[in-house]
Amino acid sequence: MRQLEGTKCSFLLCLGMSIIVCSVIYLRARMPTELKPLEPPSCRPFSTECKAFLNSMEGVELYRRDCQVESYILNSRLQCSDLTRDLHFITRPLSREEEDYPLAFIVTVHKELELFVRLLRAIYMPQNVYCIHVDAKAPWEYQAAVWKLVSCFKNTFISSRSETVTYAGFSRLQADMNCMKDLAKSKIGWRKVVNLCGQDFPVKSNLELVRYMQSKEWRDRNMTPGVKQPLSMRTRTQLQHREIMGSHVALKGLGLKKDPPPHNLQIFFGTAYYALTRAFVDFVLKSPVARDLLEWSKDTFSPDEHYWVTLNHIKEAPGNHIDGGWAGNIRAIKWRDQEGRTHNGCKGHYVRDICIYGMEDLPWIINRNSMFANKFESNVFPEALDCLEQWHRNKVLNQATVPIEPSWLLATQSNSSYFNSSGEA
Repeated sequence: MRQLEGTKCSFLLCLGMSIIVCSVIYLRARMPTELKPLEPPSCRPFSTECKAFLNSMEGVELYRRDCQVESYILNSRLQCSDLTRDLHFITRPLSREEEDYPLAFIVTVHKELELFVRLLRAIYMPQNVYCIHVDAKAPWEYQAAVWKLVSCFKNTFISSRSETVTYAGFSRLQADMNCMKDLAKSKIGWRKVVNLCGQDFPVKSNLELVRYMQSKEWRDRNMTPGVKQPLSMRTRTQLQHREIMGSHVALKGLGLKKDPPPHNLQIFFGTAYYALTRAFVDFVLKSPVARDLLEWSKDTFSPDEHYWVTLNHIKEAPGNHIDGGWAGNIRAIKWRDQEGRTHNGCKGHYVRDICIYGMEDLPWIINRNSMFANKFESNVFPEALDCLEQWHRNKVLNQATVPIEPSWLLATQSNSSYFNSSGEA
């Protein structure tokens, strides 16, 4: 009997010790995030070259606060308040000047979830409005992740109609049109709309964008850089094309000619990217001239490179800029054929004759001070995106007129608070 009692006591002691050990493990796992080490060991440090752009790094080691953005979005079951905090979204207007001049953004995406998240948080401000067009051919997991993120913001939404976008096809133009129709119904009193793709990243802060839009040159004007269609580009609109959905655009037959443009319009050629007044957007959606040009453009090559700039040269179009030419510093892009003339070569690599930026391209991007830079790939040259993102967030917070919240910081210093309570660096 005594042996049985001894065995029973030993069992209960072991059981008790097991419960204590399991409880400790459980409680450690449940510790608040702020008590855990800030950086997981897999985090990518800032490159040595980046320190030249980040004055705050002199003599201080700066640590990135998140390095698994994509997996966080895909796996997170957190509430939206946790998600916006952990991903460092800015949650209050940073100045009265910005609050009084809300902007609208159209963002078309189809891949690179991490790059999209980082782009959205870089341009996000609660007074603005954002229409996200997700390519219908994007993987289901990607679409679901974008939906999850977007649903956390009242001023951000998915386009009500999704296109299967083809490079240089009419579907790309239609995607923008879909978002414009949605934005026209928005109760947010946005003043101008800017369109982006998923591989863009901002160079100007939101405050700088607002001031640029309200400058003497652009206050009541649309920004659609372009010129009269060069002879070398005329086959795009003089011959009929057909869109192979999700693949490419090809000529119809051996080169069937198109009818002349409607309303005897002069066709212009320019960038597919713009900054448009709200009155101009209403004109695009309601004017018979705009609707007829849109219909006529369906069998052209890369119609978004002639549609906006052509309409902006019509006298009755609100905010027109008939003598604008290539004015409007919208994009910093390194084209292969402009190497040696407008830039010193691509330090990353070219894709479709456009530079995918590497770390050594950042001085050119920053000195050019365009609204946005294109293109980035987070998996190919991640250091360039890391550095530009941190440089941009530093600038945004340094310009703020409100106290800085700790969750807005993308990186922290090892030995001191990055911002003081007044919000100054």
